[in-house]
Amino acid sequence: MPLSFHKMHANGDDFVVVDARNTTNPITSELARQLGDRHRGIGFNQLAVVLDCADADARLQFWNADGSALDVCGSATRGAADRLMREASRKSITLRTQRGVLYCERTPSGLISVDMGQPLLDWADIPLAEAHDTLWLPLPGEPAACSMGNPHCTYFVEDLSILDLAALGPTLETHPLFPSKTNVHFVQVIDRSHIRLRIWERNGAIPLGSGSCACGAAVNGIRRGLLDQTVIVECDGGPVTVHWNGTDSVTLSGPVEPIFSGTIP
Repeated sequence: MPLSFHKMHANGDDFVVVDARNTTNPITSELARQLGDRHRGIGFNQLAVVLDCADADARLQFWNADGSALDVCGSATRGAADRLMREASRKSITLRTQRGVLYCERTPSGLISVDMGQPLLDWADIPLAEAHDTLWLPLPGEPAACSMGNPHCTYFVEDLSILDLAALGPTLETHPLFPSKTNVHFVQVIDRSHIRLRIWERNGAIPLGSGSCACGAAVNGIRRGLLDQTVIVECDGGPVTVHWNGTDSVTLSGPVEPIFSGTIP
């Protein structure tokens, strides 16, 4: 039976949305891996499957391109929310993920805003292999760590242009301190409301952007006292805005755009 899909991007962070409401979920780990292959499949950073849900407008299940599951993806959540809000002619919607029920809305400027939930800051929740102060990890460069439903490790640097991300990323991603691996961020603070961010994504990629990584980087910068509560996060593909008051949920706002729709055997 043909599988319908919609490919979208958020500042170049590309993802695929499959609507499996009112039907049996067709996506398995192996099929996600096949679809994620950029040479033999569709190609994406993440896949979001839209499912029926009793206590929200829909439930989202997420897959990485290598066939591994993840709890949340900020970009794909915004893309699914955009499609569902257009379908229902609504300006807001709720989506259940492994992070809980996320409230999504279309802003007056047309951006998609998502309540990404509270960041997890305890070492066991990230998780780390052993107890440490997550604001100052015992690694060279003293990065900070948090979780947005997936682990994030943030380095604050003076100049992003001199970093070899492809060389540094894999070693840090798989460091023994991170039993579930980690996303790795390198942040250059432009001013208290603006950072430049480059990302090594868990499971091996340098994406043009990432919603959850933007949130994790901003949260760690705010925790360090380097940033104000509202931050423009400029990734390689473009900017998003992250807001966190230091206590409650993190809000992520940014654009999403369709690329193409289709079916595959």
